[in-house]
Amino acid sequence: MDKKKLTERDICTKYITPALEKAGWDILRQVREEFPLTDGRILVRGNLHTRARNKRADYVLFYKPNIPIAVIEAKDNKHSLGDGMQQGLGYAEMIEVPFIFSSNGDGFLFHNKLATDGIIERELSLEEFPTAEMLWGLWAKHRGLSEQQEGLLTQDYYSDGSSKTPRYYQLLAINKTMEAIAKGQNRVLLVMATGTGKTFTAFQIIWRLWKAKAKKRILFLADRNILVDQTMTNDFKPFGSAMTKIKKRQADKSYEIYLSLYQAVTGNEEDQKIYKQFSRGFFDLIVIDECHRGSAAEDSAWREILDYFSSATQIGLTATPKETREISNTDYFGEPIYTYSLRQGIEDGFLAPYKVVRIDLDKDVSGWRPGKGMVDKYGQEIEDRIYNQRDFDRTLVLEQRTQLVARKISEFLKQTNRFDKTIVFCETIDHAERMRQALVNENADLAAANSRYVVRITGDNEEGKAELDNFIFPESQYPVIATTSKLMTTGVDAQTCKLIVLDQRIQSMTEFKQIIGRGTRINADYDKFYFTIIDFKKATELFADPDFDGDPVQIYEPKDLEDSPVPPDVLEEGGDEAEDDRYPDADDKTHWNRAAEADTTDEGARRYVVANVEVTVAAERVQYFDANGKLVTQSLKDYTRNALTKDFATLDEFLRHWSDGEKKQAIVDELANQGVFFEALAAEVGKDCDPFDLLCHVVWGQPPLTRKERADQVKKRDYFTKYGDQARRVLEALLDKYAEGGVGEIEETQILTVVPFSEFGTPIEIIRSFGGKDGYQQAVRELKQSLYSA
Repeated sequence: MDKKKLTERDICTKYITPALEKAGWDILRQVREEFPLTDGRILVRGNLHTRARNKRADYVLFYKPNIPIAVIEAKDNKHSLGDGMQQGLGYAEMIEVPFIFSSNGDGFLFHNKLATDGIIERELSLEEFPTAEMLWGLWAKHRGLSEQQEGLLTQDYYSDGSSKTPRYYQLLAINKTMEAIAKGQNRVLLVMATGTGKTFTAFQIIWRLWKAKAKKRILFLADRNILVDQTMTNDFKPFGSAMTKIKKRQADKSYEIYLSLYQAVTGNEEDQKIYKQFSRGFFDLIVIDECHRGSAAEDSAWREILDYFSSATQIGLTATPKETREISNTDYFGEPIYTYSLRQGIEDGFLAPYKVVRIDLDKDVSGWRPGKGMVDKYGQEIEDRIYNQRDFDRTLVLEQRTQLVARKISEFLKQTNRFDKTIVFCETIDHAERMRQALVNENADLAAANSRYVVRITGDNEEGKAELDNFIFPESQYPVIATTSKLMTTGVDAQTCKLIVLDQRIQSMTEFKQIIGRGTRINADYDKFYFTIIDFKKATELFADPDFDGDPVQIYEPKDLEDSPVPPDVLEEGGDEAEDDRYPDADDKTHWNRAAEADTTDEGARRYVVANVEVTVAAERVQYFDANGKLVTQSLKDYTRNALTKDFATLDEFLRHWSDGEKKQAIVDELANQGVFFEALAAEVGKDCDPFDLLCHVVWGQPPLTRKERADQVKKRDYFTKYGDQARRVLEALLDKYAEGGVGEIEETQILTVVPFSEFGTPIEIIRSFGGKDGYQQAVRELKQSLYSA
């Protein structure tokens, strides 16, 4: 057997896996081949999306299930022993393991980050691969673990019997928390972006501590009823009869796992403080979900509960740790032991990216001043001053502004999908109600067919709150549009939400991240891979804040009232990326007088309502964020041109690369991973072109040919004369298949099993007509050369 002819997979099967078995590794429980680390970032261009290539380690070795300890990167035998090392080091850094191996089947190059003798890398024969116990012993010694701590760290995860493994960042969060607690840390903060599985992560931590009997009575606290109920019926379900929900202000002490709203166990009056029915030492573990919402404030009701059970280990979970003068998560819990950000979640492909449509309204930009003695629709004289965005929908209502916002939202849905789930964030409950009415009128046909097409979901409205579950539930078509103020900013698992509308001034980065988090969940079953934000109140300028960690893929601003709110596929050239100054300056007292009053106005304060002031769209701008998260302002063609010319300075260089490629489809797939959207390019060029022609035309200005034109050219050259009748018929059929579906189809031998090839004989008989497999593959190579020689 010639080792050099073996594929990478063959090397794994014939050399690396046997070496692991010989070293005593349990192949079923300790060895995971082709272990997926990421899903691959979702790339968005226009209305199309694709995924970049995911990161996948050839092997991840586990000391016990879900406790990774080493990475092996394999290469075929044409590579040297250490050619996979740098790739393996990158994967090891992601999952934070200290041992990395690279192999080409001849042996292993072993990289030991814990080496104490100064030799970090050394070569090993196939027979010298270390045992699991040897590697774990080195790592445990390095971390200074006692026997008791080791026992806790190696406690089994919960498994439902399937081979499902937590994602790499969930493993890190769980295992780091377990180690911190094993070493005596009693305050732990985990920061994980919305939609990355905080509750599942918490469940595995609790399960392992509970099963190890390290923690016997556990309290899970949340501040929304829906969060508690979702947790009990989903992630926490395996706790079964050991679990209860504290309700009706009764403390039943016969359970081990308690879930509760903090409102259910505390209150302003002493007799409402149900938590005091439990002794101070009753709970030895408390997990606080969404801990940014007040538990860190020294005078909050949550803090009172945490102080009462101060002897318990306390774990705070949040997507957005709060740091203000009055409230600090890190002051209470300490620095996060692990952070998984929105940016990283989007980069890894676990969270949906998003586009931004910025719509600036003229009165928001320039402000509005009433005429002398002007009265509102209720006869109140309007105070003479400049009103601006801070005032609108708080101290001053411009009814035509509300109608225009509703019209632009409806235009967007009519041009995309009128049944895409949509959340509209408004300034106040009153604003949310007015927006509901305006959207009903703009969508009269659908609202008449079903009154739940648009609903207001706010804290004061029982009918609206009753629709929250229906809005969240993917299978429930109604309600489609929800108007809200604060109620839906957090804790709402709206997997199919595709449109978020901001008609609310948002000054808090914490709140902004939470609102963005309403749309970041991916749901492939409902074609939810990205979402759109329509911003009327300049809230998305928070993207420029250094504290923000997840950039949009596109920003689009319509120029006038007639422009569609849907971002175009072909973007405008030369857009301005700088901060603009179209709004009154925040420090200009002329524009911003009484700003504080406008910001703090409550529902009962005086409000002017003006019906007859016209409001129009002022401006829009287009921007994309590329696959690396860098802001670009260019068309799809320009993006493709820039992507190609980075690697190929000239057309000749590209032609050489294309000609040298054994499989043309592999080149196409690699370019697609870099964000080149061939379908969108084909739609722009307007021809049924080969990807080769699309690139040569768009990047280097060559006249494009359709696939049929290329196939016809080959037929005209009498290319088939050197083959027999049977082989000639096969090649002509391959050309026809190329004209229909492209080069990828004819590069795979499986095509010989379908019509018309199946009419020529079996695949073996067809290949024999070319003198064998090598002859058939050579014929296909020459066919491709002839196709692209023009």
